[in-house]
Amino acid sequence: MDKLTNFVLKSKNEERMPSQLANKILYLLQNDILKSESGLIALLEASLLLEPEKTAKAFMDLQMPNIAEQIGEAFAS
Repeated sequence: MDKLTNFVLKSKNEERMPSQLANKILYLLQNDILKSESGLIALLEASLLLEPEKTAKAFMDLQMPNIAEQIGEAFAS
């Protein structure tokens, strides 16, 4: 979760982030529920939109190669 948060906050691709998703993440953060299941889903969605390569690498680092491979395939097409 920390890596996803860093990817979202430090991304130079902010134009890819839909305002609705940004507002949702901000709401979850303000209400201290970003670490909930819905927070993780929102962060994952944002991370995939902003930094798909870094997100895939993070899953490889976590020894989840199947997920990393699926991310790579989804963004290769």
